[in-house]
Amino acid sequence: MTKTDINVIEIDTSTIKKDTKTRQQPKKENLKLHLKRYWQLYVMMILPILYFVIFKYAPMFGNILAFRRYRPGMSAFGTDWVNFRYFKMFFKDPAFWSAFRNTLTISFTNLLVNFPLPIIFAILLNEVRHPRFKKLVQTVSYMPRFISTVVVIAILGEILSPSSGLLNIFLNKVFGMEPIYFMNEPQYFRTLYILTDTWQFMGWTAIIYLAAITGVNSDLFEAAEIDGANRFQRIIYVTIPSILPTIMVMLILDVGRLLNVGFEKVLLMYTPNNAGVSDVINTLVYRLGILTQNYSYATAIGLFSGVIGVVLVSFSNKLSKKITGESIY
Repeated sequence: MTKTDINVIEIDTSTIKKDTKTRQQPKKENLKLHLKRYWQLYVMMILPILYFVIFKYAPMFGNILAFRRYRPGMSAFGTDWVNFRYFKMFFKDPAFWSAFRNTLTISFTNLLVNFPLPIIFAILLNEVRHPRFKKLVQTVSYMPRFISTVVVIAILGEILSPSSGLLNIFLNKVFGMEPIYFMNEPQYFRTLYILTDTWQFMGWTAIIYLAAITGVNSDLFEAAEIDGANRFQRIIYVTIPSILPTIMVMLILDVGRLLNVGFEKVLLMYTPNNAGVSDVINTLVYRLGILTQNYSYATAIGLFSGVIGVVLVSFSNKLSKKITGESIY
């Protein structure tokens, strides 16, 4: 290789370095301009990020208590390493399996009832042609979402009261039945839980499906109408397939929350008489962790239910991707 060739190579490498530097500089300048232009949006993100870091990610370090023995007044992360001692304890605990069974029963029943209802409600509401009536129904249906769970259960208690409740008065006047203490009887607990969930969340969840339906291309409905499809056929062959990705995403998220039954509602509806069907994992963790201060045992149960939730989400996501081609990741 001659000296001229070496010089040419050196010149080429120097020009390449200069090109890379000039390419990197505009990127840095563009980033600065971007931050300068949208800094208000990034400032608004600080609070949500802090919320997730403090209340979602930081508490994850507390899961170490599931493997360490906690003693009051000593280290918050436990003192002695006990491996899987607490996991073995709750696997042998009949109270845990009773709570686990109740959690799955309530969750699956609630999923079977309250997952399809918002979809059906959104489709029916979309077919309403009178705009004022449609807005009225939509407003009335999602307003209960803003009522506190405590107020909902208080209203339910007043309606179902054995002494002054409207339902018991109606049953007594019409059918001559004796007053029933619905809130205390175990056979009514799951029904009341699911019905209150329907009333409180059906209209709110339907908003998501209504938004998905409005995003469907109107040409598809026109083509189906030209082909002779009636309203029901357009729903079956156009509307539902078009919103299927949204349905699958919502299903995956609901499956991931199967073991996370509403703690507040269960606790408010809980009585010693219906404890056999109302005691769920969350209330069991509350009693063990807060009331008896057995934090390590309660943490082990909570960690187990969290792992099961992750497995359910992953499985449902994979199944959805295999069957419909839609998934969240």
